[in-house]
Amino acid sequence: MTKTEIIPAILPMTFAELVEQVELVKGIVKTVQVDICDGQFVPNATWPYRKHDDSFEKIIKEAEGLPAWEDLNYEFDLMVNHPETIVDDWVIAGASRLVIHAESQGDLTETFAKLAGRVEIGLALDMQTDLSVVDKWYEQINFVQLMGIDNEGFQHQPFDAQVIDRLKKLREKYPELTIAIDGGVSLETAPSLIEAGADRLIVGSAIFQAENVFEAIHHFKML
Repeated sequence: MTKTEIIPAILPMTFAELVEQVELVKGIVKTVQVDICDGQFVPNATWPYRKHDDSFEKIIKEAEGLPAWEDLNYEFDLMVNHPETIVDDWVIAGASRLVIHAESQGDLTETFAKLAGRVEIGLALDMQTDLSVVDKWYEQINFVQLMGIDNEGFQHQPFDAQVIDRLKKLREKYPELTIAIDGGVSLETAPSLIEAGADRLIVGSAIFQAENVFEAIHHFKML
Protein backbone atom coordinates (compact mmCIF):
# COMPACT_ATOMS: atom_id res chain seq x y z
CA MET A 1 0.00 0.00 0.00
CA THR A 2 1.37 3.40 -0.99
CA LYS A 3 2.22 6.02 1.64
CA THR A 4 1.41 8.67 -0.96
CA GLU A 5 -1.80 10.52 -0.11
CA ILE A 6 -4.54 10.20 -2.72
CA ILE A 7 -6.64 13.36 -2.97
CA PRO A 8 -9.73 13.44 -5.22
CA ALA A 9 -9.95 16.62 -7.32
CA ILE A 10 -13.34 18.22 -7.89
CA LEU A 11 -13.92 20.78 -10.65
CA PRO A 12 -17.42 21.98 -9.77
CA MET A 13 -19.48 24.05 -12.15
CA THR A 14 -22.14 24.59 -9.49
CA PHE A 15 -22.45 24.20 -5.73
CA ALA A 16 -24.85 21.30 -6.33
CA GLU A 17 -22.13 19.51 -8.29
CA LEU A 18 -19.68 20.06 -5.43
CA VAL A 19 -22.17 18.52 -2.99
CA GLU A 20 -22.79 15.57 -5.31
CA GLN A 21 -19.11 14.71 -5.78
CA VAL A 22 -18.22 15.20 -2.13
CA GLU A 23 -20.89 12.64 -1.26
CA LEU A 24 -19.15 10.10 -3.51
CA VAL A 25 -15.86 10.27 -1.59
CA LYS A 26 -17.01 11.13 1.92
CA GLY A 27 -15.75 8.53 4.36
CA ILE A 28 -13.20 7.17 1.88
CA VAL A 29 -10.57 9.93 1.96
CA LYS A 30 -9.50 12.57 4.45
CA THR A 31 -9.05 15.45 2.01
CA VAL A 32 -10.53 16.69 -1.26
CA GLN A 33 -9.12 19.32 -3.56
CA VAL A 34 -11.60 21.73 -5.13
CA ASP A 35 -10.45 23.59 -8.23
CA ILE A 36 -11.51 27.24 -8.19
CA CYS A 37 -11.13 28.95 -11.58
CA ASP A 38 -11.92 32.63 -12.14
CA GLY A 39 -12.11 32.50 -15.95
CA GLN A 40 -9.18 34.93 -16.16
CA PHE A 41 -6.09 33.12 -14.89
CA VAL A 42 -7.40 30.13 -16.86
CA PRO A 43 -10.10 30.28 -19.58
CA ASN A 44 -12.45 28.03 -17.67
CA ALA A 45 -14.63 29.36 -14.85
CA THR A 46 -16.01 27.23 -12.03
CA TRP A 47 -18.17 27.70 -8.96
CA PRO A 48 -18.47 30.30 -7.48
CA TYR A 49 -17.37 32.28 -10.57
CA ARG A 50 -19.28 30.45 -13.29
CA LYS A 51 -22.84 31.06 -12.20
CA HIS A 52 -23.87 33.31 -9.38
CA ASP A 53 -25.79 31.87 -6.50
CA ASP A 54 -25.71 32.77 -2.85
CA SER A 55 -24.12 29.53 -1.62
CA PHE A 56 -20.62 30.95 -1.23
CA GLU A 57 -21.88 34.09 0.45
CA LYS A 58 -23.78 31.91 2.93
CA ILE A 59 -20.64 29.88 3.62
CA ILE A 60 -18.40 32.86 4.34
CA LYS A 61 -21.11 34.38 6.52
CA GLU A 62 -21.16 31.03 8.34
CA ALA A 63 -24.85 30.62 7.65
CA GLU A 64 -24.02 27.40 5.83
CA GLY A 65 -21.05 25.02 5.80
CA LEU A 66 -19.12 23.25 3.10
CA PRO A 67 -20.63 19.85 2.32
CA ALA A 68 -19.48 17.17 4.78
CA TRP A 69 -17.17 19.68 6.46
CA GLU A 70 -17.26 17.59 9.63
CA ASP A 71 -15.78 14.62 7.79
CA LEU A 72 -13.43 16.15 5.22
CA ASN A 73 -10.53 18.56 4.96
CA TYR A 74 -10.78 20.98 2.07
CA GLU A 75 -7.87 22.00 -0.11
CA PHE A 76 -8.75 24.76 -2.58
CA ASP A 77 -6.62 25.13 -5.70
CA LEU A 78 -7.02 28.83 -6.48
CA MET A 79 -6.49 29.22 -10.22
CA VAL A 80 -7.20 32.92 -9.98
CA ASN A 81 -5.54 36.26 -10.52
CA HIS A 82 -4.94 38.54 -7.51
CA PRO A 83 -5.32 35.79 -4.90
CA GLU A 84 -4.47 38.32 -2.18
CA THR A 85 -7.97 39.79 -2.62
CA ILE A 86 -9.86 36.55 -1.97
CA VAL A 87 -7.82 34.24 0.26
CA ASP A 88 -9.41 35.53 3.46
CA ASP A 89 -12.81 34.39 2.18
CA TRP A 90 -11.53 30.88 1.51
CA VAL A 91 -10.01 30.63 4.96
CA ILE A 92 -13.34 31.70 6.45
CA ALA A 93 -15.07 29.15 4.21
CA GLY A 94 -13.15 26.37 5.92
CA ALA A 95 -10.00 25.69 3.91
CA SER A 96 -7.33 23.52 5.50
CA ARG A 97 -4.96 24.13 2.58
CA LEU A 98 -4.81 26.75 -0.16
CA VAL A 99 -2.83 26.34 -3.37
CA ILE A 100 -1.55 29.55 -4.95
CA HIS A 101 -0.20 29.55 -8.49
CA ALA A 102 3.19 31.13 -9.01
CA GLU A 103 2.10 32.49 -12.39
CA SER A 104 -1.00 34.32 -11.18
CA GLN A 105 -1.15 38.09 -11.44
CA GLY A 106 -1.11 39.83 -8.10
CA ASP A 107 0.94 40.11 -4.94
CA LEU A 108 2.14 36.72 -3.72
CA THR A 109 4.05 38.31 -0.86
CA GLU A 110 0.82 39.79 0.49
CA THR A 111 -1.02 36.55 -0.20
CA PHE A 112 1.39 34.42 1.82
CA ALA A 113 1.53 37.00 4.61
CA LYS A 114 -2.26 36.87 4.93
CA LEU A 115 -2.24 33.09 5.12
CA ALA A 116 0.71 32.58 7.45
CA GLY A 117 -0.22 30.36 10.39
CA ARG A 118 -3.84 30.00 9.27
CA VAL A 119 -3.76 27.24 6.66
CA GLU A 120 -1.23 25.06 4.87
CA ILE A 121 0.10 27.02 1.90
CA GLY A 122 0.92 25.37 -1.40
CA LEU A 123 2.78 26.88 -4.33
CA ALA A 124 1.73 25.49 -7.72
CA LEU A 125 4.08 25.57 -10.71
CA ASP A 126 2.99 24.99 -14.28
CA MET A 127 5.15 23.03 -16.70
CA GLN A 128 6.91 26.12 -18.05
CA THR A 129 7.81 27.69 -14.69
CA ASP A 130 11.40 27.20 -13.58
CA LEU A 131 11.79 25.20 -10.39
CA SER A 132 14.05 27.91 -8.98
CA VAL A 133 10.88 29.88 -8.14
CA VAL A 134 10.54 27.58 -5.14
CA ASP A 135 13.73 29.07 -3.68
CA LYS A 136 12.10 32.48 -3.44
CA TRP A 137 9.08 31.28 -1.49
CA TYR A 138 10.43 28.24 0.33
CA GLU A 139 10.21 29.79 3.80
CA GLN A 140 6.60 30.94 3.26
CA ILE A 141 5.09 27.72 1.93
CA ASN A 142 4.28 24.26 3.27
CA PHE A 143 4.27 22.31 0.02
CA VAL A 144 4.70 22.53 -3.75
CA GLN A 145 2.19 21.33 -6.33
CA LEU A 146 3.70 20.48 -9.70
CA MET A 147 1.26 20.54 -12.59
CA GLY A 148 1.40 17.47 -14.79
CA ILE A 149 -0.59 19.01 -17.64
CA ASP A 150 -0.26 22.03 -19.91
CA ASN A 151 -3.89 23.13 -20.01
CA GLU A 152 -4.90 24.00 -16.45
CA GLY A 153 -8.47 24.41 -15.28
CA PHE A 154 -9.79 21.44 -17.24
CA GLN A 155 -9.97 17.74 -16.49
CA HIS A 156 -9.24 14.87 -18.92
CA GLN A 157 -5.97 16.54 -20.00
CA PRO A 158 -3.05 14.44 -21.31
CA PHE A 159 -0.24 13.73 -18.86
CA ASP A 160 3.09 15.42 -19.57
CA ALA A 161 5.83 12.99 -18.54
CA GLN A 162 8.31 15.86 -18.13
CA VAL A 163 6.81 16.42 -14.69
CA ILE A 164 8.53 13.22 -13.51
CA ASP A 165 11.98 14.74 -14.10
CA ARG A 166 10.83 17.98 -12.49
CA LEU A 167 9.66 16.02 -9.47
CA LYS A 168 12.98 14.17 -9.20
CA LYS A 169 14.97 17.42 -9.37
CA LEU A 170 12.82 19.11 -6.75
CA ARG A 171 12.96 16.08 -4.48
CA GLU A 172 16.76 15.96 -4.77
CA LYS A 173 17.09 19.63 -3.88
CA TYR A 174 14.51 19.59 -1.08
CA PRO A 175 14.38 16.08 0.46
CA GLU A 176 11.95 17.15 3.20
CA LEU A 177 9.58 19.19 1.02
CA THR A 178 6.03 17.89 0.59
CA ILE A 179 5.38 17.62 -3.15
CA ALA A 180 2.00 17.07 -4.81
CA ILE A 181 1.31 16.28 -8.46
CA ASP A 182 -1.86 17.55 -10.10
CA GLY A 183 -3.02 16.77 -13.61
CA GLY A 184 -3.02 13.63 -15.71
CA VAL A 185 -2.70 11.32 -12.71
CA SER A 186 -4.04 7.86 -13.51
CA LEU A 187 -3.38 4.28 -12.47
CA GLU A 188 -0.92 4.17 -15.36
CA THR A 189 1.04 7.32 -14.49
CA ALA A 190 0.83 7.14 -10.69
CA PRO A 191 3.48 4.41 -10.12
CA SER A 192 6.21 6.48 -11.81
CA LEU A 193 5.21 9.54 -9.78
CA ILE A 194 5.25 7.59 -6.53
CA GLU A 195 8.65 6.13 -7.37
CA ALA A 196 9.97 9.63 -8.16
CA GLY A 197 8.98 10.84 -4.70
CA ALA A 198 5.47 12.32 -4.84
CA ASP A 199 3.88 12.75 -1.41
CA ARG A 200 0.40 13.54 -2.72
CA LEU A 201 -1.41 12.69 -5.93
CA ILE A 202 -4.33 14.86 -6.97
CA VAL A 203 -6.69 12.68 -9.01
CA GLY A 204 -9.71 13.91 -10.94
CA SER A 205 -11.29 12.01 -13.82
CA ALA A 206 -9.55 8.71 -12.97
CA ILE A 207 -11.67 8.67 -9.82
CA PHE A 208 -14.87 10.45 -10.73
CA GLN A 209 -15.29 8.83 -14.15
CA ALA A 210 -14.72 5.36 -12.79
CA GLU A 211 -17.68 2.98 -12.60
CA ASN A 212 -17.04 2.58 -8.88
CA VAL A 213 -15.45 5.53 -7.08
CA PHE A 214 -14.65 3.52 -3.95
CA GLU A 215 -12.84 0.83 -5.95
CA ALA A 216 -10.95 3.44 -7.98
CA ILE A 217 -9.61 5.13 -4.85
CA HIS A 218 -8.76 1.72 -3.36
CA HIS A 219 -6.73 0.80 -6.46
CA PHE A 220 -4.72 4.02 -6.12
CA LYS A 221 -4.10 3.41 -2.44
CA MET A 222 -2.84 -0.12 -3.17
CA LEU A 223 -0.17 1.01 -5.64
